[in-house]
Amino acid sequence: MNRSNQRYAGCLLDRAGRLRKNSAWVAQQFAAPGARILPVWRNRNLIALAENTRQTPTLIYLPRKQAHNILEIARETIFLGLEANIPLFAADISPLPQSESEELARNGKFLDLRRVGPSLAADQAALAAYARSSLRWHRYSRYCGHCGAPSESRDGGHLRVCSNQRCGRESYPRTDPAVIMLVETWPSDGSPPRCLLAHHHRSPPGGYTTLAGFVEPGESLEEAVAREVFEEVGIRLRSVSYQDSQPWPFPASIMLGFRAIAETTELVIDTAEIVDARWYTAEEISGFGDWSDPQATRRLSPKDSIARYLIDSWLHDAASR
Repeated sequence: MNRSNQRYAGCLLDRAGRLRKNSAWVAQQFAAPGARILPVWRNRNLIALAENTRQTPTLIYLPRKQAHNILEIARETIFLGLEANIPLFAADISPLPQSESEELARNGKFLDLRRVGPSLAADQAALAAYARSSLRWHRYSRYCGHCGAPSESRDGGHLRVCSNQRCGRESYPRTDPAVIMLVETWPSDGSPPRCLLAHHHRSPPGGYTTLAGFVEPGESLEEAVAREVFEEVGIRLRSVSYQDSQPWPFPASIMLGFRAIAETTELVIDTAEIVDARWYTAEEISGFGDWSDPQATRRLSPKDSIARYLIDSWLHDAASR
């Protein structure tokens, strides 16, 4: 089963990786008449809302020549890339009070990408995620992590360098690797296959999804899958196989998706992490509602997540066997 819409991936920009190292070239692009600016306010992207249900919301670009007030306010401005040879930048205007941000937005609204991301066109969702994650990294990297001196933005915003000449430490935008896995069992007695879904403490009422966790130092991805599954539900695994990946800009992760076949099936739940975890057949899952349905007793992961892809692909395979 192929992913038809890998949300937050597929950014179509030419990132101009070599050219952006030239500060004079970046300045030239910034001054270009056709340059456009994507403002970001406190991790929220500027969105033009749909006027009716047949339209989709769209990401708002501001022409460079009309964005003087934004650029004067911006704490950080970074080069995103070239879109059909048109330079595109993102500007962090987080210092603005909310009332002023609403006034600046005019016909749009600064919205959390978690809310609007599933409705944006795929390339716009990817671009919004790129701008959001990059500017967030700058906000949390203003000082050197080694000596504490202020750091300076370089390479169009894709590198920060410590201003202390005796240090000079370089840092790059951070992406945290996390594994996410659908655990399955295919009984040999002919009974239906089942997969493991859990309701986490951080999930809304009735929200069920796959297990996930961050990769720790000194372990492979497969080891991280096995460790997380055992820690959270006490299940030993027979095998682990890679499926797909997804950038997840909440705040800055790369989700590495796996399927895992269980060696054991008795659940020992870590109640500090999980409220409930159970084995479900495909027929049982078919009765679940969508994540956004408050009336459903049990709800599946959001459609923009790799968790939902892992569940849907398992349902597809279970139906075909």
